[in-house]
Amino acid sequence: MQSCLPRKIEIHEVVLRDGIQNEKKLVSTDQKIKLINALTDCGVRRIEVSSFVNERLVPQMADAEKLWSMVRRKEGVVYAALVLNGRGLERAMRCRVPQIGIYVSASETHSRKNSNASTAEAMREAMLLIEKAQGAGMEVRAGVMNAFGCAYEGNVPQAKVIKLVKDFLKKEPDEICLADTSGMANPSQIRKLLVRVQEVAEKVPISLHLHNTRGLGLANVWAAINEGVSIFDTSLGGLGGCPFIIGARGNIATEDTVNMLHETGVETGINLDMLIEASLQFERYMGQKFPAMVSHLTRSHS
Repeated sequence: MQSCLPRKIEIHEVVLRDGIQNEKKLVSTDQKIKLINALTDCGVRRIEVSSFVNERLVPQMADAEKLWSMVRRKEGVVYAALVLNGRGLERAMRCRVPQIGIYVSASETHSRKNSNASTAEAMREAMLLIEKAQGAGMEVRAGVMNAFGCAYEGNVPQAKVIKLVKDFLKKEPDEICLADTSGMANPSQIRKLLVRVQEVAEKVPISLHLHNTRGLGLANVWAAINEGVSIFDTSLGGLGGCPFIIGARGNIATEDTVNMLHETGVETGINLDMLIEASLQFERYMGQKFPAMVSHLTRSHS
């Protein structure tokens, strides 16, 4: 299997968006900038800086415009954001966001809780958003939430996920992201769905957004890598979770993922020791112990 692995994996860091959106302690804009700089210094080359959402519903994202005005954009680093609607896209355009994520849920129940719209309604809105974003020169990640199951509805038929992917592909997005929003995926399921999605996506890159709700996050990464996936969303420290799904725990931890990849001979371009130190510093700022495992091993982090 080793010979089938991608030579290098891209990490799409989401701690500043998915990671902190549920945290009660508000992260200051200055701390966010400090964290962004620490991540890029470690070698992280894709960072989700914020989402453009209702600040009353997600207070952590209230400073999105201020944050984007302060980001020191480094060459070779992709700075991204999540948008849910037309207003959010307009805000992102004003901030000159180069890459945006636009997602539709494969679960009707989650779709209504997340966007107050049915899946079909959300897809119609997404198609309009993609057109407008592409017209503004933005790269687009088109994503399917709850692609591997839903905490509310249970099993999500593969056929429904494939239909949403096909709909997205009509707009020629730069990337298709499959999100395990509820953290219900297992390695067998990962492999089976990826085979089908790759058949329809052809040359469009596929990325995975995995949660570790049932402790299968890294096993799912390994299964996906062996199917050729080379882009993974991770969150520093393992922070994260969907505010509209009860019990949806954190994303897979960036440092745990990078450690596993390096141990198996797969490159990421990230300095693991520096990454661990960045995680521990942010952990001290937040005043809690993060779920990540490798950060808390007895070892030198110098």
